[in-house]
Amino acid sequence: MDFRQLLEKMMEAGASDLHLKVGTRPNLRVDGALFPTDDSPPTAKDLDAVLDQVLNPRQKEDFLQNREIDFAFGVPGLARFRANFFYQRGTVAMAVRHVPLGVPAIEDLNLPTIVEQLALRPRGLILVTGTVGSGKSTTLAAMIDAVNRTVARNVITVEDPIEFLHRDDKCVISQREVGLDTETYKGALKYILRQDPDVILLGEIRDAETMSIALMAADTGHLVLSTLHTIDAPQTVNRILSFYPPHQHAEIRFLLATTLQAVISQRLIPRAEGRGRVPAVEVMLTTSTIQDYLLSPEKTLMIKSAIQEGAKQYGMQTFDQSLMSLFRRGFITYEAALQNSSNPSELELRIRGIHSSSDTSWDAFEGPDKETQEEAEAVSNEPKDGPKGIVRY
Repeated sequence: MDFRQLLEKMMEAGASDLHLKVGTRPNLRVDGALFPTDDSPPTAKDLDAVLDQVLNPRQKEDFLQNREIDFAFGVPGLARFRANFFYQRGTVAMAVRHVPLGVPAIEDLNLPTIVEQLALRPRGLILVTGTVGSGKSTTLAAMIDAVNRTVARNVITVEDPIEFLHRDDKCVISQREVGLDTETYKGALKYILRQDPDVILLGEIRDAETMSIALMAADTGHLVLSTLHTIDAPQTVNRILSFYPPHQHAEIRFLLATTLQAVISQRLIPRAEGRGRVPAVEVMLTTSTIQDYLLSPEKTLMIKSAIQEGAKQYGMQTFDQSLMSLFRRGFITYEAALQNSSNPSELELRIRGIHSSSDTSWDAFEGPDKETQEEAEAVSNEPKDGPKGIVRY
């Protein structure tokens, strides 16, 4: 098996991921769907050979000991990749993700303009959330790039592994990779405040200790960016609280109310033309109303309605408002909008123009033209034959 040739085929297809396991043809993930290649299934010997090609001696020793490893590597003249090697049924398996060499700009990713404004805030905690493969790392990289092009700050990242590579522009950016630049994630975080950071990027908040450091850093005047595997703002609040015992919840709620600047939640939706995906984005800003809802356990579920009502005044938006905007602009189909909606019945009625005339919170997302249900349903969402186009995320 020619591993480089497979990576080249991955790039040509515009695939985000390559999956390899013994006895199964290599699979590419394109626009969220898996497609088998026409290559022969790799043998155990083939994948063992890839280990020797890609892993250095220390990484291979760690892999053989722990039976899994997460790391990044570059292929000269091709691209950079993030990989996870692991064992399944006693043999090696691999998941490889393409990481673009250049950092995409926020506007190129079709993210709301408020995201760049948030990246330039001087302090506080900003969380980018979503499921695996929803583009969280790409959004964080774009936010760091916006800071790097705009203001002079000392940026320190702790990543496992490093994905996007940043070059110093206006900022001094130090990227620390677990296993290469620091022994452990917790070890790096222990000393991070002594490294004079203005902006701290944590690849992922995994536990109470990491969350506590993020909250402390934000509370002491730093801008902290990180990710969580949650689907929206209310679930993010509940996930953070789940890190701590009940007797600490009141304290954590207070810290969130005073330090949390925003929660940006993402879902990647297939484009209408069948090439690539576009993010539907929920944005919650911590206004005085949201602060009140964060402090009170009984009001946390009301965050959703506060986001919707804060669209015009603060630039917030719900997933359904984002989906409406993407549909009206022709980026996604009617079917894709409903399939990914948090409240499909309400969104369907709004697309048909059935809603209260006094509700103006959706005006910015509905656009000037009101399409009928028949016109909406005429938008084709036929399945595509196979890989084509370049996946932006």
